[in-house]
Amino acid sequence: MTSRLLQASLGSPDYDGIRDALRQDTSTEVLAVRGLSVRAAVLPLFKRDEGGALLQAVRLTLSGGGPVEVALKDGDAEIAAAAAEGGTVTLLVPEVDAPRRLTLEVRDSGGLVGAAPLDVAPQRKWNVFVVHHSHLDIGYTDTQGTVLRHHLDYLDAALRLARETDGRPDDARFRWSVESSMPALRWLATRPDDQVAEFAERARAGDIEVTAFPMQLHTEACSTEELYRQLRFVEQLRREHGIEVRSAMHTDIPGAVVGTVDALNAAGVRYLAAAHNWAGRSVPYITGGDRLARPFRWRSPGGGELIVWFTDTPHGMAYMEGNTVGLVDGYDLAEDLLPRYLGSLADRPYPYGPGTFGWYAAPGQVGAAKDPDFLDAVHLRVQGAHADNAGPSIVPADIAHRWNETWAYPRLRMATNADFFEYVEEHHGDRLQTHEGDWTDWWADGLGSGARPLGYVRRAQNVLRAAETLHALADERSGDRTGASAAIDEAYDRAALFDEHTWGAANPWEDAEEGGDSGGLQWTRKSQVGYQAHDDALDLLQAGARRIGATFGAAPDALASFLVVNPGTAARTDAARAFLPRDVVAVDVPIALVDARTGEPVPHREEEVDPDEWPTRPIGRHLEAVVPDVPGHGHVRVDVVRAEAGAPEPVDLGTGGTIENEFYRVVYDLREGHIASVFDKTAGRELVNADAVAGFGQYVYDRYATAPHFNHMSGHMLVHDKTMLGDRAVATHATVTECSRTPAGERLVVELHGKGVDWLRTTIDLYAGVPRVDVRYQLGKQPTAAKEAVFFAFPFAVDGPPAAWELTGGVGGTGVPSVPGSAEHMRPIRHWVAFEDPELTVAWATLEAPLVQFGSIHMPYAPFPPTLDEEDGTVYSWALNNIWDTNFPSQQQGETTFRYAFASGAAGSGRRLGARTAAGITDPFVATLATGDMPAAESGTFLRVDDPDVLVTSVGRARDGEGLAVRLQSLAAGPVETGLHVPGATSASLSGGLERDPAELPVRDGTMTVRLPACGVATVTVRR
Repeated sequence: MTSRLLQASLGSPDYDGIRDALRQDTSTEVLAVRGLSVRAAVLPLFKRDEGGALLQAVRLTLSGGGPVEVALKDGDAEIAAAAAEGGTVTLLVPEVDAPRRLTLEVRDSGGLVGAAPLDVAPQRKWNVFVVHHSHLDIGYTDTQGTVLRHHLDYLDAALRLARETDGRPDDARFRWSVESSMPALRWLATRPDDQVAEFAERARAGDIEVTAFPMQLHTEACSTEELYRQLRFVEQLRREHGIEVRSAMHTDIPGAVVGTVDALNAAGVRYLAAAHNWAGRSVPYITGGDRLARPFRWRSPGGGELIVWFTDTPHGMAYMEGNTVGLVDGYDLAEDLLPRYLGSLADRPYPYGPGTFGWYAAPGQVGAAKDPDFLDAVHLRVQGAHADNAGPSIVPADIAHRWNETWAYPRLRMATNADFFEYVEEHHGDRLQTHEGDWTDWWADGLGSGARPLGYVRRAQNVLRAAETLHALADERSGDRTGASAAIDEAYDRAALFDEHTWGAANPWEDAEEGGDSGGLQWTRKSQVGYQAHDDALDLLQAGARRIGATFGAAPDALASFLVVNPGTAARTDAARAFLPRDVVAVDVPIALVDARTGEPVPHREEEVDPDEWPTRPIGRHLEAVVPDVPGHGHVRVDVVRAEAGAPEPVDLGTGGTIENEFYRVVYDLREGHIASVFDKTAGRELVNADAVAGFGQYVYDRYATAPHFNHMSGHMLVHDKTMLGDRAVATHATVTECSRTPAGERLVVELHGKGVDWLRTTIDLYAGVPRVDVRYQLGKQPTAAKEAVFFAFPFAVDGPPAAWELTGGVGGTGVPSVPGSAEHMRPIRHWVAFEDPELTVAWATLEAPLVQFGSIHMPYAPFPPTLDEEDGTVYSWALNNIWDTNFPSQQQGETTFRYAFASGAAGSGRRLGARTAAGITDPFVATLATGDMPAAESGTFLRVDDPDVLVTSVGRARDGEGLAVRLQSLAAGPVETGLHVPGATSASLSGGLERDPAELPVRDGTMTVRLPACGVATVTVRR
């Protein structure tokens, strides 16, 4: 008895309820008499009569009453009849080409029970493309290794099932789409040659399709180079196995970055099936998503294009659509549900009504502007069971076989992903909507649930760019090929594994050894791969720095020389940090640093590594100095010479909380716990909005009145005001622990107390001669299962919202187009945001924390209402949160660092200033000892570009091992043409970022002209 008390988990969709709602919504009660109810549905279901004419279906559902006969009459003529006793009965009537009114009659043994009019309308003749796949969650349902091994088993099974159906009609043959190519790549590398050959042959024949993405990525967590690099396998499949990759699948994650279009195009891919799992956390229909057709063209700013099919929110079940209508359960259920679904799809904005899993919004906000689908085709994904990571099943193919023998329409075709798109392009290509811009991910807030490892991965992404550049340039100078390219690829792959969308178990707060409760094991593995990516990146950077240093020698009259390399594109003055080992120059020898270009001293600060304090670390001196005008992708030699006296000790500036350099004066308000003023000396203008709700740089801690440890709880919350904001606090009791001046600049360190942390430290640096303010927060995060968020507020004294912000593979902005239905309450950016005041530009940059909210702090529950009045010019960095109840970590703890920078400049310089400001924290100078035989030049440039809107993001080895791959990215809103200068270059070719199908570029005196589309990404392969 008590078992009837038990309820299903909040996280589980009620399939029976969804199906009953579909039956109810697609039928109308046409007769109710003497306890008998008859509901009728006119369905897009056709059969041919003996003469070949089409008959269309009217399905009747009877409840109450006893045995009866139902009939449909056209005038006095009976055109269809059947006996029924409750349940459903399907009558077939001649196809109509215009609405026609028939009469329904119900009779029992006593005669006429009742009659009613019934309108029969023309129905669409559908082509249903059943795309069988398995959604790859690397984790979630089980530990990561277990999941990946299962997916390799699925490919074994897919081959067996394909063999079983070889003799069937083409539409009913088993077909399999490999949604994420990683399992296929691993399978091809580990299976016997005969199985590999069969797989490749079936892929070429269209029985199996391997799609482009190796895993399902939070694309906004990827760097541009990481995103492109994850598509390099496309060429590998073509080259090694003759497998052409024609399409991509993007599953679960409700959004993708603008750079996805150009990245897939660069891999030769033109089709994208996006099955967004909204799970109640996402409400795109309140941000224009109800204007977005299921098929559309997604265009990049530079003109690249994908044809996209996506499963929008109130369709409810995302990649489970085919399962929901019975295509994996059995023929009878599919025959009941599929025609209803198709009929609803043709007539309604959304086929499922309110209350369906995944549908949450305020009354009156849903679907008002959406037109029904116009295609005669539908892409229905199906998995072998109602679960993520489900394997292949013969049932969908068996249903298609029996269906097509029974019905003329709809036609069911077991299809690969690309089959559907080729049909749509051929038959409906001229009718598709076109949309441009970012398709902002509604689940991006989950990135803040793992702030510490995320920060390590974001650092790794930037370190890897510098490391690869150093190795490639060392290769060119030395003629040595070290194989660093493979190690760099592997490090990027580890970063991508962290950026894969499955961040934890279904129930991440549990710590079992298997299944969806293995949260502890899954997060240990997940965070470890992020930390490993960072370690690998630092190893590669160290090795690259040593290698490039070994190609230059020290000045003959110097104790030692450092090569200071700028891995960024633009020349800049910035801080350089170096280590001078004791065995190179004894620590008791006073030294000075000299700029080899001018012979002028470079003031520096020293910090000795005391062997008594740190016996386990290299002994010597850490040096910090500001090196002026280091050319982009160039170097300056700094010599170490003997000095009469050691470096000066830091000057104590007291406890007043004020520091300054040539460009800015910063004043800290100790009583309020935030920066009170940042005065721009050049512009003569205050940068801080003193009237803002939040203080500048203020720590803000929110707690929410929602319960933890209930799967999908956050997706079931509907909050239209601040009701569930349980508490908001700011840091207080600020104390100055350091305020000093050194030859490198001035520093202020403040320690504060705040909720949610054991301790909080703020460090502000103003480097001498550097037009930028650097701010670093370090906090000791307390672990808690309570729902919480941490923000840092930056209210600038500028007019208007931000003009531009950096995205993966592009640039967004307040006036920049985006795909309708994108998230608007938050933005996952790469590194910088730019405000364009009529008289001044202000740029703000972040290193570790990608999530921002502009103008207000929003509630983290749909429909994400603001909690503060909107303020122009304010950036809230959403540093970390714990609001998810599934997939993401349930709590976080430990010392965590967040770094920011901001700067101001001339009006109209937003994108350039943004990139330059970010470079100070993303592309720090690399200083390495010159250990070679030939003295280094005083300064030099490895390569350069002419256009200030074009960045050289990295330099690597070309994929064929010969020459350099120079990777470019434009920030410009329109096409640009730039000169690329590579000393010694003799030939070059241009490709779209993956070195595929390159076009030759003329080279003259080491210079080539490169044309880039708006926000374009390209690779120039250069041979010297």
